[in-house]
Amino acid sequence: MDYNTPDAGADNFGRPQPPYQFPPHPGQPSKAPQYGAQQQHPQNPYQPVAYDNQGRPLYAHPSNQPQMMYFARPLDAKPQPLSEYIQRRHAESVKNFPSLNLSNGEYIISAVSRHPIGILRIWAAAFLVILALIGLFSVLFTQNTGSSVDTAFGTDVSSFNAIGIGVIAIMMILAAIGALIGTYVYNNNRFYLTNESVIQEIQNSLFSKHEQTVSLANIEDASFEQSGIIPTLLNYGRIRLSTEGDETTYRFNYVADPKKHIAVLNNAVEAFKNGRPVDPNEED
Repeated sequence: MDYNTPDAGADNFGRPQPPYQFPPHPGQPSKAPQYGAQQQHPQNPYQPVAYDNQGRPLYAHPSNQPQMMYFARPLDAKPQPLSEYIQRRHAESVKNFPSLNLSNGEYIISAVSRHPIGILRIWAAAFLVILALIGLFSVLFTQNTGSSVDTAFGTDVSSFNAIGIGVIAIMMILAAIGALIGTYVYNNNRFYLTNESVIQEIQNSLFSKHEQTVSLANIEDASFEQSGIIPTLLNYGRIRLSTEGDETTYRFNYVADPKKHIAVLNNAVEAFKNGRPVDPNEED
C-alpha cells in the first residue's frame, strides 16, 4: 500500500472520511502533543484523534456511549488456598451434619433450634385423643345394657366389653404412634447458617423431605415475628427471609430466641456482601 497516495473519501478501514493528513510511514515517529497542551476533540466521531506505533488511526467514542472493559481468566481456575481454621471447621461440620451438602470450605456457624413448645402441643393433642377414647368407652361399655346388647350382637355384655376395650386400646396405640411420628417430623425441620449460605431442611411427613439453600448474597431482608402472650413469655417465634430477584420468602416456625438468631444472620449477610469474613474467628 502506498502511504503517499491516499484514497480520498475513505480511511484504512473503508469508512467515509473527509480528506485529511495520513499518518507517517511505519517506523517514523508521530507528532505527539506536548505535555499540558489542551486537546480539542473532533466533532466528527469518525475523525481519528491519534495513531498507534504502527500508524493505525485511533478514534474517540462519544461520551454518551457505555464503556466496556474485558478481563481474561483461565479456563481451569485454581482453587483458593484454605486456612487451617476453615479446613478444621469444614471437617467438623461434615462429621456432625452428614445430611447437609456443604461445598469445599463451607462450615456451620449456627444451627437454629426449635422450641420444645411444638413437641408439647403434639403430645397434648395425642393425650386429648386418648382421654376422649377412654371417656367413650366408659359411656358405652361400663353400663350393664343386658338384653339390648345380646339382641343386637348376639353375645353377652362381658364379651362385648372385651371387644370394645380391644378396639379402644388399638386406637390409643395409634394415637401414640402418631405423636411419635409428629415429634420426628418436628425435630427434622432444621435451619442452618453457614459462612456462605442459609440451609433449610424441610420434613413434611415421614417419607417427604427436601432441602432449600439460599446464598447470603441473595438475602434481601431477614426479620422475626413474635405474636401472642405465650410466644412472648416463652421466647419463641418465626423467622422470615426474603430474597432478591424472584422475591421468594422462606419461613421457619417455633424458633427459640428468634431475635438472637436474626441478629447473627443479619450480621453474616452484611459481612458477606461487604467482603468481610462471616465468622469473626476466621480473621484470627
